[in-house]
Amino acid sequence: MSPRCRSPYHRGVSTRPSPERFQPPLEWYSHAWRLAVCLGISLLIWSQAWTAQWEDHRVLFWLDTAGGLASFPLVMLRRRWPLTVAVLTGLMTLFSGGAAGPATLAAVSLATRRQLVPIIVVGVVGVIAGQGYADTQDFGRDPNFWFDFFVNVTFNVAILGWGMYIGSRRELLWTLRDRAERAETEQELRISSARGNERARIAREMHDVLAHRISQVSMHAGALAYREDLTADQMRSSAAIIKDQANEALTDLRAVLGVLRAPDTGELLDRPQPTYADLRGLIQEARGAGMHIEFTELLAADDVPELVGRTVYRIVQEGLTNARKHAPGALVQVRLSGSPESGVDVMLRNPLGFASIPGAPGAGLGLVGLGERAALRGGVLEHRKDGSTFVLHGWIPWAA
Repeated sequence: MSPRCRSPYHRGVSTRPSPERFQPPLEWYSHAWRLAVCLGISLLIWSQAWTAQWEDHRVLFWLDTAGGLASFPLVMLRRRWPLTVAVLTGLMTLFSGGAAGPATLAAVSLATRRQLVPIIVVGVVGVIAGQGYADTQDFGRDPNFWFDFFVNVTFNVAILGWGMYIGSRRELLWTLRDRAERAETEQELRISSARGNERARIAREMHDVLAHRISQVSMHAGALAYREDLTADQMRSSAAIIKDQANEALTDLRAVLGVLRAPDTGELLDRPQPTYADLRGLIQEARGAGMHIEFTELLAADDVPELVGRTVYRIVQEGLTNARKHAPGALVQVRLSGSPESGVDVMLRNPLGFASIPGAPGAGLGLVGLGERAALRGGVLEHRKDGSTFVLHGWIPWAA
């Protein structure tokens, strides 16, 4: 396994988790088949010596039996004390063939941790103990040291290599599982972030769209509430304007909600967003509602990019809304200039008003949202007081 694919267990000492992290929990059936394999190995090794032990050296028979019986409960503690149990069961195979099975299981379990020094220690103990058992229990045949040594070395290398393979496979599975869980968590975070961004975008659009309409409704409704000298025709005219503006607000609200994406395809359901071409209509509409506007347009090109034109539209719309609420009846100067090389410059100026429209509250967040919108397009938006004049100045790059 390449270093880039390895878990934090192999990348440093300070961040190294416990080796038990790679060990799966043992159920009763997992214990059962492991102990059954151990019993088979023990019987296979011991069967070559128990007849001679019983006939010629009965003490060795009972010693072998005791070692085998003691090794089985001892190997159950291999995960709590892996090196100690592996060494003890390995030493017990020096005089007990019945302990060969538990010693094999303890050595494999230790090797799954893939720690070089303990593996070498257990391997040396296994080779020495196995060679000693072969020499001391060699009844009825000519001893062959090198053959027995080769068998011992091969067997110990095989079981330790098998344990290292199991440990590597467990670590790989843990790494894949960890990556899957991390990817799932990151996907949930991305979805949550996308939802938050979409909600913020819709909220900004709703503010930019509805504030202009609602301010006109508020202005005419305030006139109806505070003026007692209006004729019946003037009242009907104001009521008609209120109705029209309310209908326009509902239409704009549906347009904003129509920007939501289709749940099955992810495509935009509608794109009823204003462009630069709608700016003149906005000016005419504001003039029709009673505002005094001086509009100057000095752009060197007519094909303003869609995103740039929409941002400019929103800036002018918010400036007119603020002027209507805070300086009713004042002259508003709107000046647009620029070119593809220099960008679009937006300037709105109006005298500071002495009174605001009754019943026209404002959170003061419209200019903040527009500043964020301009910044997203690579531009800037600032507002200031220039003597007795309020100035709203923005600049948007042409290629935003």
